[in-house]
Amino acid sequence: MNNKLKFLILSMSIFMIACGDNDEDINPEVEAPATYIFERNGASTISFSGQTTRIQMGQELIDALMDFNISEEALLEMYANETASGADANPFSDEALNESTKSIRSKVATSTDFFSANTVEAATIKEAFASWIAAQVSEVFPNQNELAVAGTAGQIADGTSTRYVSAQGLEYNQAVNKGLIGALMLDQTLNNYLSTAVLDAGDNRALNDAATVEDDHNYTSMEHKWDEAYGYVYGTSADPTNPNATIGNDDSFLNKYIGRVAADTDFAGIAAEIWNAFKLGRAAIVAGDYDLRDEQATIIREQLSTVIAVRAVYYLQQGKNGIANGDMGGAFHDLSEGLGFVFSLQFTRQSNTVSPYLSKAEVDGFIDELLDESSNGFWGLSTETLENISTEIADKFDFTLAQAAE
Repeated sequence: MNNKLKFLILSMSIFMIACGDNDEDINPEVEAPATYIFERNGASTISFSGQTTRIQMGQELIDALMDFNISEEALLEMYANETASGADANPFSDEALNESTKSIRSKVATSTDFFSANTVEAATIKEAFASWIAAQVSEVFPNQNELAVAGTAGQIADGTSTRYVSAQGLEYNQAVNKGLIGALMLDQTLNNYLSTAVLDAGDNRALNDAATVEDDHNYTSMEHKWDEAYGYVYGTSADPTNPNATIGNDDSFLNKYIGRVAADTDFAGIAAEIWNAFKLGRAAIVAGDYDLRDEQATIIREQLSTVIAVRAVYYLQQGKNGIANGDMGGAFHDLSEGLGFVFSLQFTRQSNTVSPYLSKAEVDGFIDELLDESSNGFWGLSTETLENISTEIADKFDFTLAQAAE
């Protein structure tokens, strides 16, 4: 072998080794941090104050729905934060919420993937909450001291508790509470902030690759969108950097029911899986690994959708048992929670699609069955109907009726 050929082979070997080393440097393995802490130049890059504000507004709203002295206008102002004046202009006990420009209504059913081209359906969903709120004042409040019977709103005993129901047996406050879990928290998380259409909007990838931060902030646009999704799940956690330490105890919405489902041995580990996916997805954004980011978004969609479905089936089954045992007060409470979770199913998200596990038409059909006017709603509801609806929901997911019903 002549010297020229030896030199050529040696040069090619050095080049190949160098390329291999560079590949390892460019694409290191991305690992999730122990806690949800991300910094740039020694300062945090995380912000989700808007999400925390809306969760707090939602909490005050559902609490106020049981205040028999509050006006419809004040309740609707808590929902919309837009037009009330006089005594109803500042309905929140937290003055910071009264001063905020945020609102619940403005983010209900407004995700990019599900509603940007479906404003009519979005308006219908927004109005459903306004109608439930108004009905609480016009139907339930005047009958606070009346015993509820089929066709008449009033109070009904549930063990040592007193429930206040519509003429059809529905607790409007529960419908609002559980409905917002889907229409606000879930929809914004799964179908908006974790959407590639939002994360990769405009030149977000190039700006993220260059670590170009938004004006007057320490985060890139992509980092911020991911964190806003995180905020709808963990925004009022005692420690948002390590939220699973108190999961289920930090709000009355999505966080609470992740905790409830995780406490069921059939779904043990679901809270950890959701949080780990949030951490790893955020780390992937920092590393510029967008395939890994999207894999984590898929995990979050699947698991949060499962949380909604499990609780829908759980409450329907509890309601079924209550009816069978003649405990109508307990049954109506469970069915009211179940109806809210059924409503929320239209905001779930199937993997690798832009579709919910159950369409709005399917959900509306279930609600029509639950509140059938010909049988006075829950008063005449059969255990067979509840079993059939529960089975249809469970069949869409990877769990059994027995697993969810425990």
